[in-house]
Amino acid sequence: MNGKPIVRRAAADEDIEKAIDDDAGESVEVADRFIDALEKNVELIGKSPRTGSPRYAHALNIPGLGFQKIGRFPYLTFYIEQEDYIDLWRVLHERRDIPDHLH
Repeated sequence: MNGKPIVRRAAADEDIEKAIDDDAGESVEVADRFIDALEKNVELIGKSPRTGSPRYAHALNIPGLGFQKIGRFPYLTFYIEQEDYIDLWRVLHERRDIPDHLH
């Protein structure tokens, strides 16, 4: 992967595990597609972190916070670009109370 490395917080890892478990409940194929979409999303963030939306950064007063939707899945990746890496904060379902989960 070209670009900045991604450093996932423990909360992001827990979010990913929950999303995979939820999707695996539908089928293993759906879970596999989610993993593939997540990997592409994270790779894109590493290459072009500024393409993410700053909407929640402004709303929550968290400077530098960006987010991107994961393909066709109803999940969003939240991250902050650091000098040498991307700090991946959370991977949340878009119907969750996003402000509550980010504070």
